[in-house]
Amino acid sequence: MTYDSAIKALSQDALKFVKNNQVIGLGSGRAATAFVKSLSSYVKKNKIHVKCIPTSLQIKLEAEKGKLHLMDTVQDQIDVVFDGADQIDKQKNLIKGGGGALLRENILISAAKKVVIMADDSKFVTNFNRDVPVEVHPLARNTATKDILKIGGKPSIRTLDRGYPFVTENGNIILDCDFKTIKKPKALQEKIQSIPGVLEVGIFTRKPDIIYKALKDGRFDVIK
Repeated sequence: MTYDSAIKALSQDALKFVKNNQVIGLGSGRAATAFVKSLSSYVKKNKIHVKCIPTSLQIKLEAEKGKLHLMDTVQDQIDVVFDGADQIDKQKNLIKGGGGALLRENILISAAKKVVIMADDSKFVTNFNRDVPVEVHPLARNTATKDILKIGGKPSIRTLDRGYPFVTENGNIILDCDFKTIKKPKALQEKIQSIPGVLEVGIFTRKPDIIYKALKDGRFDVIK
């Protein structure tokens, strides 16, 4: 058994939060991809209607393949968002943005009535200890780098395999910022957000309503 088995199982279980005529936000990453596949089958089988808002081209293509009804903008409140996380701390704060979709993910999560997060147990930590993704306008690349250094971070531009800068679907760059162990995520989030040119910070302090924890043996836990 593997994490993949557990993620497939929990993506099936998470369908119990899907109701007819809902607006659903679709996050990015491995768990979100598994959920989109489960959702597509569920919608067809039960003949229900949902509208979905994807956070990335990756998920949009997966949703199109499953013939889900897609929306391009948030017109009102979203009923429920299903997403993954790069880390989850003991207070249920999240680090997101490993795939580069943090801006769109936070827009959807902020507009959602309910947030369901799906992650494997390696993502759960006492305090954040991985790089914080920061989406920055290209014009502010140098100034934002200097300002992040001033507050104790070590930023580096995210690049692709061939060395080209990673560019988000919004046309921005990402600085992956090492702050060592983060014991006060909200305070750090606010400091980074105040830097001119910063468009989004990968520290999400809205607590999820439901967290699925995938286990290596193929099982999963549900944390409310």
